[in-house]
Amino acid sequence: MEFISDLHLQAAAPATFEAWRRYMAQVRADALFILGDLFEAWVGDDAAQEAGAFEATCAAILRDTAQRLPLFFLVGNRDFLVGSALAGATGMTLLEDPAVFTFGERRWLLSHGDALCIDDHEYLAFRQQVRNPLWQQQFLAQPLATRQAIARGMRKESEQLKQSGREYPDVDTATALQWLEAADARVLVHGHTHRPRDHELDPTHRRVVLSDWDAEAVPPRLEALRITREGEVQRIGLS
Repeated sequence: MEFISDLHLQAAAPATFEAWRRYMAQVRADALFILGDLFEAWVGDDAAQEAGAFEATCAAILRDTAQRLPLFFLVGNRDFLVGSALAGATGMTLLEDPAVFTFGERRWLLSHGDALCIDDHEYLAFRQQVRNPLWQQQFLAQPLATRQAIARGMRKESEQLKQSGREYPDVDTATALQWLEAADARVLVHGHTHRPRDHELDPTHRRVVLSDWDAEAVPPRLEALRITREGEVQRIGLS
């Protein structure tokens, strides 16, 4: 099994897109799990229906991969509007957050991770708003060009916050342990925080954080996580 997240794919970052395209063409795993924020923004599945659009190219890559191996997708805070139309067109399976899967006689808990950052009050209020089905229905009813303009504005605001040096809260340990105990799982695998690391939460539970991707960083951040049938967790550098 292999896992990736937080690639934030966009036409303005061609090097990261090319790294992802190569990875998707070469990955040979029992299954691939994408744990959110594959895209920098996703304004609706109809964006992938425009011939020649960046989203359509990404959808074709997802479809080609899903024809070779099981492909699972769990939405993140940037691409929470990925829906059943894209899943149906590509052949990937959408997962709820959190999701439990059993592999090698072990139970693993999967999440994007954003809902576990309970001290990020401003974001969680936004999350509650945009995950509301009525809000999504109203947003998706707007013309595609309007939705794309809104997304550009939100990305600009996000970049300004990054430039300000704002520190974002990390996953709350007590909440992560509650999730693991409720799922009867020992290991939580998630993304979102862009802080790849293995954390020992207590003597029997841990969380494994996926890396974000940036092919233009120095050094480049391009990494997949592999879990073997024996339960070994391996970080696979792709640069």
